[in-house]
Amino acid sequence: MSDIRVRFAPSPTGYLHVGGARTALFNWLLARKQGGTFILRIEDTDVERSTQESVDAILQGMQWLGLDWDEGPFYQSDNFPLYKEYIQKLQDQGKAYKCYCSAEELEAKRELAMKEGRKPKYDGTCRCRADQPAGQPYVVRFRAPQEGSTSFDDLIKGTITFPNEELDDLIIQRTDGTPTYNFCVVIDDAIMRITTVIRGDDHVNNTPRQIQLYEALGFPVPQFAHVPMILGADKTRLSKRHGATSVIAYRDMGFLPEALVNYLVRLGWSHGDDEIFSREEMIQKFDIGNVGRSASVFNTDKLLWLNAHYIKTGDPARLAELLTPFLVERGINPHSGNPDLATVVKTLQERARTMIEMADGSLFYYRTPESYDAAALSKFTKEHLLAVYEAVALTLGKSTTQTAPEIDALFKELCAEKGWKMPQVGQPVRIALSGGTQAPGIGEIIATLGIQETVLRLDRVRDHILTCQ
Repeated sequence: MSDIRVRFAPSPTGYLHVGGARTALFNWLLARKQGGTFILRIEDTDVERSTQESVDAILQGMQWLGLDWDEGPFYQSDNFPLYKEYIQKLQDQGKAYKCYCSAEELEAKRELAMKEGRKPKYDGTCRCRADQPAGQPYVVRFRAPQEGSTSFDDLIKGTITFPNEELDDLIIQRTDGTPTYNFCVVIDDAIMRITTVIRGDDHVNNTPRQIQLYEALGFPVPQFAHVPMILGADKTRLSKRHGATSVIAYRDMGFLPEALVNYLVRLGWSHGDDEIFSREEMIQKFDIGNVGRSASVFNTDKLLWLNAHYIKTGDPARLAELLTPFLVERGINPHSGNPDLATVVKTLQERARTMIEMADGSLFYYRTPESYDAAALSKFTKEHLLAVYEAVALTLGKSTTQTAPEIDALFKELCAEKGWKMPQVGQPVRIALSGGTQAPGIGEIIATLGIQETVLRLDRVRDHILTCQ
C-alpha cells in the first residue's frame, strides 16, 4: 500500500457542485492508482451556513458517482479544541499575537493604503504591541515572515512564488474565538497526514499562507496541485445560470453516473485522443501531471453524447433499475406485470440519450395510447388503412411467432402477399401501437407488447377511424 494520502474536503453549504465532484474524482483516481488512501472531510466550521441537508447531499452525490472513501467522513467542527491548542502554541512561541484593531480602524487603514497606492494589507500595528486591554475584543494573527519569498512546485501549474512582503499577518482566530479556514485546513491536513492536496485553483493564493503555517508549526508541507476552474459556454465561471451544476441534478435529469464521471475526468485531463474510459482504464491511465493548466468549458452536448453511449452499451437489467424511479414519477408501476422492463429497455437503448427520454419513450408499453400524434393522425388514421390494420391483426392472430426477427419476417411476407411496401404498413402500425412515429421497430414493439395487446390496439385504432368517419 502506498503512503500517498489525499482528501476531498467540501463545505456543507450547498449541493455537490460538478467542479467539486471533478476535484474529488482526481483525488480518488490518484489514490486508487497508487494504492493510497482517499479521505472525505466535511469542512463545517461555518456554523451559520453549514446544514445537515447539505452534508447529506454531498454524501449522496459521492455515493452516486461511486467515489468511495477509505477514511471518514470526518467533521472539521469536531476539532475545535485541537485548533485552540495550536493557536495557543503559536502565541506561546511568539509566532502569533493578539490584534485589537477594530473593524473601523482596519477599514480606515485599508482606504488610506489604497489612496496612497499601496497594497491594502494589515500594517502590523499590533505586531509588537505590549499592552493587552482587558475586556477589549481581539483577533489572533499569525506573525508572517516579512522578507524573502514563499514558493511551491505545483504539480499542475509548475513553480509558483509569492514575495512575503505581499502577504500580511493572517487572522487565525476571530473575535468570537472560532478559528479561520486557512488555519483549520493546515491542522486537519497535518494530523490526517495528507501528502498531496488536489484542489481548485481558486485556492492558489491561500497556499503560501498555509505553507508558512505548516513550517511555523513544524509540520511537513504536502505537495499541491491546483486544478483550473470549469467555465460555462460564455467563458464565465460555471453557475446555475448555465444550467444544472449539482451532481444530483444531473442524476435527476437522467444522466448515468459513469457518463458524468467519464465526462468530468476528460474536463481538463487527457490521455491522447481517447474519449471513453471505463473506471478501470481511468485508474490505470490517470496522471495528475496531464491535467491542463487552462480552464475547461462545460459542454452539455458532449455529456449527452457520452450518456447516449453508456445507455446504448449498458446492461439492460441495470438500466431497468435506474429507469424505475422515472417511471414511478410518471404513474407507472413497471413491475406490476407485462411487459418485462429489461425487455422494454432493450428496445429503447439505441435511441435514448437520457433516462428521461427512455422513460417518456416507454410509456406506450404500459399505457394504451389515448390519443395519437397530431401530425401522424392526418396520415395514418385514414379509412383506406382499415384494410392494413385488419390484415395485420388477422395475420398476427393466426401466428405463433414471438421474437422480433420472426415478426419482421411475417410483415415482409404480408407485404409481398398484398403488394404493399413496408412503409405503407410499418408506419401506420407503429402509430396504432405507440401513438407516435418516434418508436422502436415494429418487430421489437410487437414482441415486447405481445400479440394479444397488439391486436387490441389495432382494433382500437380501427374503431377510432370508423368513429371519425
